[in-house]
Amino acid sequence: MTVYLARIGLYPIKSLDGVMVQTAKFLASGALQHDRTFALFDQTQKFVNGKRYASIHQIRSCFSDDLSQVTLQADHAAPTQTFQVTQERSALAIWFSNYFQQPVTIQQNDVMGFPDDTDSPGPTIISTATLQVVADWFGLSLPETRRRFRTNLEIDGVPAFWEDRLFSATGEPVPFQIGAVPLLGINPCQRCVVPTRDPLTGEAIAAFQKQFVQKRAATLPATVARSRFNHFYRLAVNTRGLPDAAGKILRVGDSVSCL
Repeated sequence: MTVYLARIGLYPIKSLDGVMVQTAKFLASGALQHDRTFALFDQTQKFVNGKRYASIHQIRSCFSDDLSQVTLQADHAAPTQTFQVTQERSALAIWFSNYFQQPVTIQQNDVMGFPDDTDSPGPTIISTATLQVVADWFGLSLPETRRRFRTNLEIDGVPAFWEDRLFSATGEPVPFQIGAVPLLGINPCQRCVVPTRDPLTGEAIAAFQKQFVQKRAATLPATVARSRFNHFYRLAVNTRGLPDAAGKILRVGDSVSCL
């Protein structure tokens, strides 16, 4: 089967809803342009995100095609409000401050965005088959599982856990290529509390992490180095873009190859 890039997801404002796109451009930092470019911070300068605020899951966000505008809704019954993300950042901060009932500021990083892993700011990568297996573990739909794990790149034409070949036993980066873009696979992505929760309501599945760890350990491919797992609550792979990737474009349908 042809191994190809099936989906590209960007998250312009960290922890809010994602946007599916057909193309994405790499920055010089190795991150994807427009991915987690903006982030919310509380008055102690800590992230206002899904890890710390379950209520953020109830915010719906919809971005314009050029990602310059965002329409927000606090819950399904509330009116929507639309903002120019850059030009109306102060008004946007007031909206979030009112929602969280505390002062919230919005910061912007056009160089690297605000990735969880600043050492590996490239896109996270997973296979469609992996997401389907995890969905089956918990009786979830594939779209909901995608929303829970919030990965950037989804690869199809491969078996479940194919992406686990993109990190090595020694810790040396693993080179691979999507279309004309050279990338390095670094390590299995450590998960947080967010995948345990319904992405629309914030309601948690009891014992999600415990069940996930048991299933992940039991299904880890024999060829994968268990030494890279200090625990098994890890899914998807963190990457870095090589210097040659700067300015290059990923496209849905691009072929994927390990080098």
